[in-house]
Amino acid sequence: MSGLFSRITDRLQAGEAVVLCRIIDASGSTPRGAGARMAVFQDGSTAGTIGGGAVELRASQIGRELCEEGGSRTCSFRLTPGDIEDIGMICGGDVTLLFQYLSPDQLPLVREILAAMESGGPSWLVTDLWEDGRWEMTLDKAGDGPLFTRRPMLREGEPRRYVEPLCPAGCVYIFGAGHVGNALARLLHWIGFQVTVFDDRPHALKEELFPEGVRRILGDYAHIDFPLTREDCAVVMSPGHKMDYQILEQVLRTDAGYIGCIGSRRKVAATRELLLKAGFSQEVIDAIHSPIGLPIGGETPEEIAVSVAAELIAHRSGKLSHHA
Repeated sequence: MSGLFSRITDRLQAGEAVVLCRIIDASGSTPRGAGARMAVFQDGSTAGTIGGGAVELRASQIGRELCEEGGSRTCSFRLTPGDIEDIGMICGGDVTLLFQYLSPDQLPLVREILAAMESGGPSWLVTDLWEDGRWEMTLDKAGDGPLFTRRPMLREGEPRRYVEPLCPAGCVYIFGAGHVGNALARLLHWIGFQVTVFDDRPHALKEELFPEGVRRILGDYAHIDFPLTREDCAVVMSPGHKMDYQILEQVLRTDAGYIGCIGSRRKVAATRELLLKAGFSQEVIDAIHSPIGLPIGGETPEEIAVSVAAELIAHRSGKLSHHA
C-alpha cells in the first residue's frame, strides 16, 4: 500500500491536489472493509481500490468534485437493493467513506506517512473528524491505547477518531530460503506483510533474489539469537527434518503467535517425535501448523506459497482454525 502514498506524493510534489478516500466504517456484507484506500487525482484518474463496483464509481465522482472544490466530507452508502439511499449494489451492508482533500501543503505529512510505511516499523494513522468536515491527521508510532490494534478502529464522539494501522506490528520469519521460501517471501511482501528470511546458505540470500524491503539474515539454524514476540510468525521451511527440529526447538520457547512447518506427513512425524523426546508437551507440539498451509492441492513452489500465505492471512485476521 506504500505505492498509493508514493503516487500521492508525486502528485502533490507536482503542485496538484489529491483526494484520499478511505473506508472508515463498514457493517454487514461489503466488498471491502475499513482500511481500504483509494486516491482520486485532478485528472479523474485513481489509484488503489475501495472494492470496485458502484461504490467505487460514485466515490471517484465525489473525489473529483472535491478536488475541484477543495473540500472534505464523509459519506455513507447502503448496499441494499430497493432502499431509497442505495446505489444499486446487493451486498447487503453499509459503508462510510472519508474523503480528505490534500493540497501540496500536506506534502510533509504524506512524506512522513510514506517513510513510516517503508521503514516497516509499527505505526498508526490517527484521524480526528469534526461534524463540519474538518479533520486532523497525525502519525503515531507508540500505539498506546485501546484503539491501536491490528485492525482499523473508529471511536464515535466529537470529534470522531479513526485509527488505522499503517504497518501492523509483527513480522513473518521464514526459516529456509529455498524455492518455496523465496516464493513465499515475495508473495507475503506483495500483500503487505513484514518479512525476514533466515538461511545458512549465502547463495540463497543474494540481494537480487528478493524484493527490496525483505530482510535477509545469514546465520546458523542451531543458534537463532533473536526473540519472537506474540505478534510474530515463524514459518519453518528448512531442507531437512533435523534442521526443522533445531529451529522448532528454539521458536517454541518464544512467544511467537503462529508457528508452522512445511513437509510431508512422514517428515512432520519425525520432527514431532524429536520434539517429544526433547520434553515438549503434546499440546505444545499440536499447536504447530504442520503440514503448513490451507489444503488447496498446490504442488509447485508458487502454489504452496499461496496456500501458506492464505493461512497467514487467516491468522492475521483472526479467522484461522487449526487443521493439523
